[in-house]
Amino acid sequence: MNGPSVLDASVLVALVYDEPGADRLESAIRGGALTSTLNWAETLSRMVERGETVDAALARLRLQIAALGKIDVVPFTESHARETARLRQTTRHLGLSLADRACLALGRLHRLPVLTTDRAWRSLHISVKIDVIR
Repeated sequence: MNGPSVLDASVLVALVYDEPGADRLESAIRGGALTSTLNWAETLSRMVERGETVDAALARLRLQIAALGKIDVVPFTESHARETARLRQTTRHLGLSLADRACLALGRLHRLPVLTTDRAWRSLHISVKIDVIR
């Protein structure tokens, strides 16, 4: 995982809570990582579900990322929305969420690999390299 990658919310949650596979994210973040604003929101939401306030979750997430490098949080634009919609039919059988498809769309638009913890994504036949971190 050298070089830029796109991060799904599941890997950001793994990083924050030091879950299995989190160690594989260090090189991805040092190499330059991107995440969609939708995945950023999903990450913060999952942290809030675990009992953190939004402000505390945001501060913790930023601190942990800063210790490793930088993640660019990419706005969800109209072109991003179009690409996300294009993925609907080919990912429907897995029940991917809007945020999941936004992550894949960002990878496709930037021609970057996508990192996730979701093993089911391996069965996707789309023009995006998918790396499952655990």
